[in-house]
Amino acid sequence: MCASYWESNLSKNNLLSIIAKHQGVILDDELYTLLKKDYPDLSYKELNHMLMELEIQGLVYVSQITKTKRRVELVKEGQEFLGVGED
Repeated sequence: MCASYWESNLSKNNLLSIIAKHQGVILDDELYTLLKKDYPDLSYKELNHMLMELEIQGLVYVSQITKTKRRVELVKEGQEFLGVGED
């Protein structure tokens, strides 16, 4: 249990650093491919879970481009996104 906790935190940090290296914006499928190099057992479901946690924490923003593509971007300091129905 302890190992998965640390692995999860390391992969979230790795995920954030990958996005930062791409000028703060990346497509989810490209992000998944890059993470698979360091974490071969990573599933797409786990990536979605990490993205959801990071979005709840206000660290990333995920928006849908097409039915199958999503844009993942780092939230910059002072930047805010409104939730559904908060306009």
